[in-house]
Amino acid sequence: MIPDLGLLSLAGALALAILLSIAPLAGIYCRRALLIRYAAPLSYGVCLLITLSISLLGYSFATDDFSVMYVAQHSNSQLPLFFKVAAVWGGHEGSMLFWLFSLSVWSALVAALRRRMDIQLNSTVLAILGLIMVGFCLFILLYSNPFERVFPAPMEGRDLNPMLQDVGLIFHPPLLYLGYVGFAVNFAFAIAALLSGRMDAAVAYWSRPWALAAWICLTAGIILGSWWAYYELGWGGWWFWDPVENASLMPWLSGTALLHALIVTEQRGTFSYWSLLLSIFTFALSLLGTFIVRSGVLTSVHAFAVDPDRGIMLLLLLGVAIVGALTLFALRANTQSAVARFNLFSREALLLMANVLLSVATLIVLIGTFYPMLFTALGLGSISVGAPYFNSTFVPPMLLILMVMGISPLSRWKSMASGQIKWLSVLAILALIAGSAAALMFERFYPMVAVALVLSVWVIVSNVTFIRQLSLRRLGVLLAHCGVAVTAIGITLSSYYSTETGVKMGPGSESTLSGYRFHYDETKLLVGPNYTAEQATIRVTRDGKEVTLLMPERRHYTVRTMLMSEPGISWNLLADLYVVMGEKVDKQNYALRFHHKPFIRWVWGGGLLMVLGGVCSLWSKRSRKKDNACYQNEVAS
Repeated sequence: MIPDLGLLSLAGALALAILLSIAPLAGIYCRRALLIRYAAPLSYGVCLLITLSISLLGYSFATDDFSVMYVAQHSNSQLPLFFKVAAVWGGHEGSMLFWLFSLSVWSALVAALRRRMDIQLNSTVLAILGLIMVGFCLFILLYSNPFERVFPAPMEGRDLNPMLQDVGLIFHPPLLYLGYVGFAVNFAFAIAALLSGRMDAAVAYWSRPWALAAWICLTAGIILGSWWAYYELGWGGWWFWDPVENASLMPWLSGTALLHALIVTEQRGTFSYWSLLLSIFTFALSLLGTFIVRSGVLTSVHAFAVDPDRGIMLLLLLGVAIVGALTLFALRANTQSAVARFNLFSREALLLMANVLLSVATLIVLIGTFYPMLFTALGLGSISVGAPYFNSTFVPPMLLILMVMGISPLSRWKSMASGQIKWLSVLAILALIAGSAAALMFERFYPMVAVALVLSVWVIVSNVTFIRQLSLRRLGVLLAHCGVAVTAIGITLSSYYSTETGVKMGPGSESTLSGYRFHYDETKLLVGPNYTAEQATIRVTRDGKEVTLLMPERRHYTVRTMLMSEPGISWNLLADLYVVMGEKVDKQNYALRFHHKPFIRWVWGGGLLMVLGGVCSLWSKRSRKKDNACYQNEVAS
């Protein structure tokens, strides 16, 4: 009964979404104000029904209703309750329902926060979001029904994939989906602007907070996902250039470019069509990410769906949305846009450079992700594209972006004063000295480390030095830019100075790495809620003094009969000690791998600064002077 009600709620949401996609546009076309006003209530209704549907799916997990095939495939009576709830989005069907739920929440928020916005603009945006929801409702009902029944119901479920039985699953996928789907709002604003025949400062003004909110969620999801990969997968790294990792990175890069383009459009009235294109392509990359994860086309540790019908339908949704949007852009965009004139070191020029570099970086990741698939599809054999390609092609534009970020705090609209150029030179010299000195402090000198440190210090010093009249918005910019620099430092130092060793150890044996001595004291047997484990106790000393205890585990999940390694990690701001417990090689010895990873926490610390900076900018008290007039008046370029 409960699953049937969930399915019925989803069908009801489809009906309301169809009305939402038609009624407001019909009202605008026929000049019927009543139909236009239906947009907000219909958005609330769709959100309510989809929330009810996903809640009932969660209830089915919590009550072990194994008559629901999706529950039987991804849960078990021994699974802890919080993992049962997280299992709602742990497989294909549930994750697609959560995707739709996220879209309905964004739609309801657009309706709720519509104060002072032109009602036709708001209603058109909601209608476009409703049309997207129609497509995904149909996809779920026809190809990915999470409420499908199985008779007779099994006595027990298969259990959740052990890799996903972690607190990271509770937050990582939802944040990613909120980020992916959030850019649908900007896509809808872009389509609304094209339909109305204008993309002015007003549309950018209303669109930018939604881009920022989506960017915050996506940034948090990526950072949390890399942290989960580091401590859960047991390979000692945090980024593998896996297709699904790339699928989240591409809309993040494009979304970052979109944020900065919208700033110029809002403040100066230029870059308007570039902002439209970025809004379209960022959402396209979000849909592409969904296709990669849920189609099974590309091999990935994240991709669990291999049904070709689902992949074809996702690709069809992507094609309809993007081809339709680009066709509308070609038909409605005004090619006779005004020519903007500005100095090479003006804020407009720097933001344009940043946009170009971010777009190039996105294209590099896109090519590296899909080239192997195209190579195979053309019958040319198989090829793999990994870290060497990405490191050699992706790093240079990122270094150039750091350079631009160091100049930006001194820039002004249209031009830069000569006095600021002098300050720029002074700060560049200081950053060169400080960064080079920091690079020389390590036992081995690498030119690339020196370059990265100089540019990162340059970003931090210039942003801190030239912050004026500190407000919440400016603090947000400062934190976000410094966060990028801190992450760059963490990536560089952990990549060049990490060390590791593999040894065979058992109780009573020792090993050394990077000045640390590891003493294997004992092996314990543990019993968890749905697994058994062997746990090693490893005492770490340095210069004869005990530093920490590491307790890696090798778990056996009884239902799925899978073995998983849980690494032992000791960390501080300067370095991590990391040990992975591998297979048992004889009666009492195990294959162990020790890692020493300097400054790796700075990768995630910088990410947290970016998220905090985004939150500060989102919640800053923006001027309300434009609220009533902004939609009618363009900002002069």
